[in-house]
Amino acid sequence: MTELLGPAEIRALAAELDVRPTKKLGQNFVHDPNTVRRIVDLSGIGEGDFVLEVGPGLGSLTLGLLATGAEVVAVEIDPVLAGRLPDTVAERGGAERLKVVGADALRITADDLPARPTALVANLPYNVAVPVVLHLLAELPSLTSGLVMVQTEVADRMAAGPGSRTYGVPSVKLAWYGKARKVAAVPRAVFWPVPNVDSALVAFERGDVVSSVERERLFAVVDAAFSQRRKTLRAALASWAGSAERAGELLEKAGIDPKTRGEQLDVHQFARIAAAAG
Repeated sequence: MTELLGPAEIRALAAELDVRPTKKLGQNFVHDPNTVRRIVDLSGIGEGDFVLEVGPGLGSLTLGLLATGAEVVAVEIDPVLAGRLPDTVAERGGAERLKVVGADALRITADDLPARPTALVANLPYNVAVPVVLHLLAELPSLTSGLVMVQTEVADRMAAGPGSRTYGVPSVKLAWYGKARKVAAVPRAVFWPVPNVDSALVAFERGDVVSSVERERLFAVVDAAFSQRRKTLRAALASWAGSAERAGELLEKAGIDPKTRGEQLDVHQFARIAAAAG
């Protein structure tokens, strides 16, 4: 059984590397083995899976993922942490199934990875969580599922449905790829340093593309619709369509009341608007 990292090991590694967790990189290291086991269990990862982990940090979750028998590629932007991770794993077992890529996850492409990952499991830096997930889903069609730990507020937005107070751009864009759902809360005390926000786990499953409309065209409509959230779609989409009058025409063509607001529409309705524009 793989030995996971506890509070003493985390602090010893940080001291050895002279690592001081930074808010800029969103570094909050999980130091509770039971939380790691829970995340791994909820992810459903096992032998035969090829997992992408973003921001492995000192290796807490990495070790838990490797303990399942899965292959893991860890993408780490911090060169000091990326350099130490293979040794941390080698000391505890599973090194032959780990590849570390020193890179920014927001810029990574499929060609940067040694193989095509099937699942994303990560404790994501809170300030870039949504952009990272959307980028990876776009760049890596092989990703069919995911489980990410994010700020609770972000988790709510990622998993929200139409009509919800938290429904917005992240909700619709994620729905383009599949279904996201909030699965569990994570207490602050399992992190070092302790963050000043609550955390939650969001699970994701890739589904069928919602329509034949190009993603970029649909996303442009979504961005415009929520840029002025309190306005009707006729007004909010005026700049995108060229005028409020043209926006109204396209909405009616798509079968949507121009007085509707963006938070009332699901991804399929946004796709109809994009398709109406030709």
